Amino acid sequence: MAASAKSFLADAGYGEQELDANSALMELDKGLRSGKLGEQCEAVVRFPRLFQKYPFPILINSAFLKLADVFRVGNNFLRLCVLKVTQQSEKHLEKILNVDEFVKRVFSVIHSNDPVARAITLRMLGSMASIIPERKNAHHSIRQSLDSHDNVEVEAAIFAAANFSAQSKDFAVGICNKISEMIQGLATPVDLKLKLIPILQHMHHDASLASSSRQLLQQLVTSYPSTKMVIVTLHTFTLLAASSLVDIPKQIQLLLQYLKNDPRKAVKRLAIQDLKLLANKTPHTWSRENIQALCESALNTPYDSLKMGMLSVLSTLSGTIAIKQYFSSAPGAAATTARSFDLVKLAQECCYHNNRGIAAHGVRILTNISASCQEKDLLPLEQDAVFGLEALLVLCSQDDSPGAQATLKITLTCMVKLVKCRPHLSQSVVESLLTQLHSAQDNARILMCHCLAAIAMQLPVLADGMLGDLMDLYKLIGQSATDKKQELLVSLATVIFVSSQKALSTEVKTVIKQQLENASNGWTAYRIARQASRMGNHDMARELYQSLLTQVASEHFYFWLNSLKEFSHAEQCLTGLQEDNYSSALSCIAEALKSYHKGIASLTAASTPLNPLSFQCGFVKLRIDLLQAFSQLICTCNSLKTSPPPAIATTIAMTSGNDLQRCGRISNQALTLSLQMKHSMEEFRNLATRYGDLYQSSFDADSATLRNVELQQQSCLLISHAIEALILDPESASFQEYSSNGTAHVESEYERRMMSVFNHVLEEVESLNRKYAPVSYLASNTCLCNAVIALLKVPLSFQRYFFQKLQSTSIKLALSPSPRNPAEPIAVQNNQQLALKVEGVVQHGSKPGLFRKIQSVCLNVSSVLQSKSGQDYKIPIDNMTNEMEQRVEPHNDYFSTQFLLNFVILGTHNITVESSVIDSNGIVWKTGPKTTIFVKSLEDPYSQQVRLQQQQGQPPSQQQQQRTAYSRF
Repeated sequence: MAASAKSFLADAGYGEQELDANSALMELDKGLRSGKLGEQCEAVVRFPRLFQKYPFPILINSAFLKLADVFRVGNNFLRLCVLKVTQQSEKHLEKILNVDEFVKRVFSVIHSNDPVARAITLRMLGSMASIIPERKNAHHSIRQSLDSHDNVEVEAAIFAAANFSAQSKDFAVGICNKISEMIQGLATPVDLKLKLIPILQHMHHDASLASSSRQLLQQLVTSYPSTKMVIVTLHTFTLLAASSLVDIPKQIQLLLQYLKNDPRKAVKRLAIQDLKLLANKTPHTWSRENIQALCESALNTPYDSLKMGMLSVLSTLSGTIAIKQYFSSAPGAAATTARSFDLVKLAQECCYHNNRGIAAHGVRILTNISASCQEKDLLPLEQDAVFGLEALLVLCSQDDSPGAQATLKITLTCMVKLVKCRPHLSQSVVESLLTQLHSAQDNARILMCHCLAAIAMQLPVLADGMLGDLMDLYKLIGQSATDKKQELLVSLATVIFVSSQKALSTEVKTVIKQQLENASNGWTAYRIARQASRMGNHDMARELYQSLLTQVASEHFYFWLNSLKEFSHAEQCLTGLQEDNYSSALSCIAEALKSYHKGIASLTAASTPLNPLSFQCGFVKLRIDLLQAFSQLICTCNSLKTSPPPAIATTIAMTSGNDLQRCGRISNQALTLSLQMKHSMEEFRNLATRYGDLYQSSFDADSATLRNVELQQQSCLLISHAIEALILDPESASFQEYSSNGTAHVESEYERRMMSVFNHVLEEVESLNRKYAPVSYLASNTCLCNAVIALLKVPLSFQRYFFQKLQSTSIKLALSPSPRNPAEPIAVQNNQQLALKVEGVVQHGSKPGLFRKIQSVCLNVSSVLQSKSGQDYKIPIDNMTNEMEQRVEPHNDYFSTQFLLNFVILGTHNITVESSVIDSNGIVWKTGPKTTIFVKSLEDPYSQQVRLQQQQGQPPSQQQQQRTAYSRF
């Protein structure tokens, strides 16, 4: 179970002594001042770690100034160390506040007599090009050094010239002629020309500069036909076209021309590599003629390595808009069939090639054509794709080599994609996978199980008859305890859970538990239990969690497993619900709530400051409140049965204008029950709002977890709508906004079953509303109770984010001015404004941007008056409160902005700064954090003097009266 610590102790940094920013900087500064070279170097190379830990400008500015001092007075080795630190910390350079001073200290070394020192300085300036793009002294030094007789200095100048050309248009325009003269000059050595040519890729700042650079490159390609020159020039050509965009079609034609006509394999390989780059970046610029020329080259080449490269380009294009253009814009398309296209011929020919890589690209092209092109004459290609995939599956599943495994991954990905787009092919694909499972290698079996689970999650294709084969394989595997076998046990168990999501038979549960006891470790059992919780097999999960309780060494892990056991037991209690048996339903919900309350207590005990389990606690608390709301609704419906409304209730309600009276007798009891029903509706709407808040706070959650939260929210809205439509306000209730989208693609069995319940409940409510006007109390109560039971009978799925956090994103804020002691207020005079500077750093885990990326950060600043001092003045309301919002885009994960705040009222004010993030789709996520500081508004001395004079009976002079602080109001 020790491996499970990853989910709790990730990024904890245990074993490292924690120091505040100033102490850490002083520690490194002590090393820099040491007389020993080794200690100085060690201090220098530790700076990147310091920047990562304390990424705010005030520290970074001080640190870089210290490094600049070391660069100025140190030897060349120390300068080299400072250069490496600067290059590693490139994203922190823009946080340097004293740029002029930093550059001045570094630039002083450029006048050294040592060419190596000058070379290191040039590389340093090149690394800093992003913050000093227009420094003319740096531009001049680079130009001057290009004419140096020292090779080291010239190479450093080339590096700096490339970096400055990318950042500065003026420098690029000025240096372009110099570079072209050096490249065309006879005195320049060939190896230097090869280093100078790549600078031209940055000459894309305007059309004329790009055009002149293309002309120069065109001359070079024809003037210098040697292999190295052609390769470097063509690649620079491609990068320039990709940046300037306008010349991409010409570049594609040029590369295809070299691919077809140039006999050198190195040039052909470079052409393929650049074509792949352009296929990824701009697939829409590829014409049918381009794809046709590439197909012809692939059909005619005798070399497998080149054919594989060309097929790689074609398989990339086949997954984009280019494939539709290829088939739609064919001349005489009406007369030609799909199989007569060269691309299809090539793919079919390669599907059964003896080279696995070529075969994989062939089946990927066929799969992409089948998935994206719906024309009738392309439908026969489906079978070709299936046969090709099955052949590759048989070939690669028997081979344990890394190449075979990579090909198998491509094959299985294509299978999932094909089944998703063509559901009628799912049965044959699944049967071939199950057949091959028995004879495959263990590595291949794991991948095949993942594929089976992915297909079965989308489509219910794994019938009960297939369980026998899976269980036989499970028994066979369980006899070994190697790491691969452990992984395979988890993968197979997942497939079994997916294939029998409604209920696991006793025999299946017994087999799984026996194999786990015989050959598995605790971590494998935990992973299988986790999968069971995700698939809704809570009885199996509860037994596994129970068996693991005594196998963990930490009490936090014990409480975590105990909470999971209680949650699984609670959900298991709800599987016994039956329609029309409401007393049994109430007892089942009460039993579930009892377990949930035990579980939430254990979950709270399992949380730590490093891992507060906020999502898990929020999700479980909402589930508890939802079950209580369901229980209350059933009780209210049962109470209405004991107090049925008279036949004249509707007439009295209409004459009295109180629709609630239609629900019961015109008595206090009936009105109380009706109000309870209204309260119940509001409670469900409130729960839906809270589920929405949980959704918005889960920026790092995977899409399946978010969809699960969304389904819980929709179930709350559904019940509140049913109460309104059946009881409270039948006339105004609308069904259109709640109608389900039947064409939406469901991703899991849980979602499929929930959507089925939603549709059924909506149909029942709508039919009752149409048949009976008004709806009878008995029918409405029965409909509501059955809706609750139907929702609870679908086993809850605990999705991945409940157990595992694959993406981690957090924001760290720093406010200035800030008090030394957080409890102390900042003193501000009431006739002045406070300039509050908010700086922030976005911190990522090991997989930044896995599910979504931050586009901008929204900062909200508000102030509240906590305690008032001094006399009241009649002040406009606008000046009493501060409510401001700004959006800033982080650059290199850093952002900063300022707010001007008024504190006219004397007293202590509480300022709250709250951040939320906006992703690339424009969705707002309330990630936090929320920071608070206190401000004490003091009366300015002049106003205080005037007030004291007035109190002592001395009328102020006319000039003083005009200068009173509040005269402007």
